[in-house]
Amino acid sequence: MVTGWHSHDLHQMEYAFEGVVEVETATARYLLPPQQAVWIPAGTIHCSTWSNVKAVSVFFDPVMGLSAGDRVRILAAAPVIREMVLYARRWPIKRTATEPMAEAFFDALAHLVVEWLDHETPLCLPTTPDPLVAAAMDYTNKHLTDVSLPQLCAAIGTSERSLRRAFLATTGMSWRRYLLESRLLKAMALLAQDSQNQTIITIALAVGFQSVSAFTRAFGQYTGETPTAYRQRVRG
Repeated sequence: MVTGWHSHDLHQMEYAFEGVVEVETATARYLLPPQQAVWIPAGTIHCSTWSNVKAVSVFFDPVMGLSAGDRVRILAAAPVIREMVLYARRWPIKRTATEPMAEAFFDALAHLVVEWLDHETPLCLPTTPDPLVAAAMDYTNKHLTDVSLPQLCAAIGTSERSLRRAFLATTGMSWRRYLLESRLLKAMALLAQDSQNQTIITIALAVGFQSVSAFTRAFGQYTGETPTAYRQRVRG
């Protein structure tokens, strides 16, 4: 499901139990894998894509005075996050009456959220309104398996030197770094999908790595765990 571009007048924390959520803003595209949470400050214009997702959102009124920040963040989810999000379903957003217990519960959760915001997980890629760089990003993500810089430049009609300079100036990262992180985020999404029974080597090849060892090394540097450990954790 694709939500379309929208914003909320409330802060939103969404916890994914299953499946993968992608959240795109004007400046970045974020991956929310299972067992983690995404924080979306009030007023942030965004578009969410859900793939076989089971998730729960908790909304906070800005009058609570949270230090919400001005950008989306992916939060490393301690087990207490999961349990509190599950318990929060006791009080649906459309309830008409207030309860002292609900107010105390959400006030405590709000204080914990502020603490969690200092421990975000950098699972995101930049986006840009620059037409050349945006075209390069789009082509890259559609051809992760075998894309090369000469092939990309030929496809979008520019020189390698021009693209390198434009990409770095616009995003702050090289195209090759963008390619690597795109491959790793795609691999994380595939590893998280219960419906996909692909082997580690199949996933590695599908996102453009030439060997399992190269994939495992890059994955470990990016996430701090092996692909196998990551899959077991997010599917658990």
